Amino acid sequence: MTATKLKIALQKSGRLSEDSLRLLKNCGINFSNGLGKLRSAANNFPLEIFFLRDDDIPQYIEDGVADVGIVGENILAEEKRRVETIEKLGFGKCRLALAVPKAFDFQSIKDFDGKRIATSYPNILREFFSEKNIETEIHTISGSVEIAPGIGLADAVCDLVSSGSTLFTNGLKEVATVLPSEAVLVSRPNLNSDLQKILEKLLFRIKAVNSANQSKYILLNAPNEKLAEIIALLPGIKSPTIMPLADENWSSVHSVIKEMDFWDVVENLRDVGAEGILVLSIDQMIS
Repeated sequence: MTATKLKIALQKSGRLSEDSLRLLKNCGINFSNGLGKLRSAANNFPLEIFFLRDDDIPQYIEDGVADVGIVGENILAEEKRRVETIEKLGFGKCRLALAVPKAFDFQSIKDFDGKRIATSYPNILREFFSEKNIETEIHTISGSVEIAPGIGLADAVCDLVSSGSTLFTNGLKEVATVLPSEAVLVSRPNLNSDLQKILEKLLFRIKAVNSANQSKYILLNAPNEKLAEIIALLPGIKSPTIMPLADENWSSVHSVIKEMDFWDVVENLRDVGAEGILVLSIDQMIS
C-alpha cells in the first residue's frame, strides 16, 4: 500500500523560489531540487514537491494535481481560483503599484481617467479602477512592463515593486499602491483526513521557523541591583531566565526578544548596566 503524501507546488524559478526552498529545508525536510527538476519527493517527511510556473500554481491546486502550494497574493488575486489561504509566510513582500513617467504631473488617482496602462495583472487593475469609477484602457503584456511608456505603448504601468529601482532606472515614479502582496501557503478545499494531518504537521514546522526568524535569543550578565530594571526590558516568551554567576553580585539573564525591537532593547540594556551581551539566531521556536 502506497503511503499518503501531501503534494506541494512551488515556484520553479523567480522571486519566491529560493525562499520557498529555504523554508522547507529549515523545516527539516530533505529533498533534491536539482537544476531542471520538475518533481521531487522528500526522504524524511510525507511530502511530494512540484516545481511550476508561479501563475500556474493556483490552477494546479484547484484541479487537485497539488494539494497545497506557496504563491504570491498577487497571483491569487489575479487568477481567482478556488483555493484557501492557510498562512502568510513573511517573505516575498512587495506591492502591485501604479507608476508614471517622472514628468507626469500626478495629483490624484483621477488622473488615470482615460489613460492607457500596461500591466501583467489586468483583472486586479480592472477591478481596482472599477471600484473608483475610473475608465482606463488596459494593455495586457507579460514581462518588461516598465518599458511601455518609453516606447509609446502606454501612459503608465501597473507592476510589482519591491525596492523601486527598476522603475527609477526606466524613468518612472510610483504614485499609488493597488495591492500589497507576500508569499502565502494555500490549500485546495476539503483535504481528506490523512492529508489534513500532514498539512497540520507541516504548518506546525513552518510556524516554528517563522517565529524563530522574527526573534533573537539574548544572553547577558547583570549586576543584581539592576535585575529589576533589566527584567522589565526583557519580557521574553513568559519571563527571562535568571541564573547566578560565580560572582554572587552578578547574574546571567537569558531571554527572547523580537527582532524588530532588537536594537532599542540592546541599547536600553546597556544603559542600565548589562554587560557581555550575546545575541544568537534561533532556528526554530516552539510556542
